[in-house]
Amino acid sequence: MNFLQTLIIQSNRVQFGSIEHILPIGLAILFCIGLIHFARKKLHVNQKFLVFKWLGICVSLTIVLFHVHKISLGGYTISKDLPLFLCSFLALIIPIFTTSRKYWMYEILLFWIIAGTLQGVITPDIAVGFPSLDYFRYWIVHLGLLTIIFYATFVLHMRPKFKSVIKSFLALQVYVATIMAVNYVLNSNYFYLNRKPESASALDYLGDYPYYLLVVELILIPFFLLIYLPFYLIGNKKKLTSK
Repeated sequence: MNFLQTLIIQSNRVQFGSIEHILPIGLAILFCIGLIHFARKKLHVNQKFLVFKWLGICVSLTIVLFHVHKISLGGYTISKDLPLFLCSFLALIIPIFTTSRKYWMYEILLFWIIAGTLQGVITPDIAVGFPSLDYFRYWIVHLGLLTIIFYATFVLHMRPKFKSVIKSFLALQVYVATIMAVNYVLNSNYFYLNRKPESASALDYLGDYPYYLLVVELILIPFFLLIYLPFYLIGNKKKLTSK
C-alpha cells in the first residue's frame, strides 16, 4: 500500500470529535433516556420484557445482516471479517440475554459492555464514515449494547454485586484465551490481541505490543471496580436511609 492509498483510507475514517462521531452519540443518549423514561412510566411488566427482547434482536440482526451482505460482495476472509471482536460477539449473543434475562449474564455483560463498548464509542474505529453500511453497523451495535445494559439496569432493576466484578473478569479471561487460540490458528488480530487498531484508541497510551496487553490486564479489575462503585454507593445509601 503506497502513501496515497494510506492517505485516502485515513481521510475516510471517522475522526474523533467530528460530527460523524458526536451526532450518533447524542441521538443515542436522547433515545436511551426517552426509552427508559417511557418504559418505566407507561409499560407493564410483560411489555417491558418484550421491548427488551426486541432491542436484543435488532442489535443482533444488524450484525448478522452486515456479515451476510459482506459475504455476498465476495472477499470475505475468516482471518479478518468474523464477528469475533468483543462488541460484534456481544451483538450476536445479546438476544440470549434479552430473551432469558439471566442474572449471571447481566453480571458479566454489564462490565464487558461498559468497559469495552464505551471505549469504542469514545474512540471509534470506523474505516468508512457516513453513509456506509459499516458506519451504521458500528453505531447501532455499540450504542445499542449500551442501551440494552442501561435498560436492564434502570427498567428491569438488575444490579451487580461485588462478586460480579470477579465473575466478569474471569469470564473475560476465558474469552481472551479463546480468541488468542483463534488468532494463532488463523493468523488474525481479533480483539486487537496481536496489534493495536489503526485508528486512535486508549491502547495508544499503554505501550507497544505486548506490553499494552499486560497493562490492560492490570487495570481491568480497578476499572471494573470503578464501574461497580456507583452501585455500591447507592446500595449503601439505601441501607442507611432504611434504618
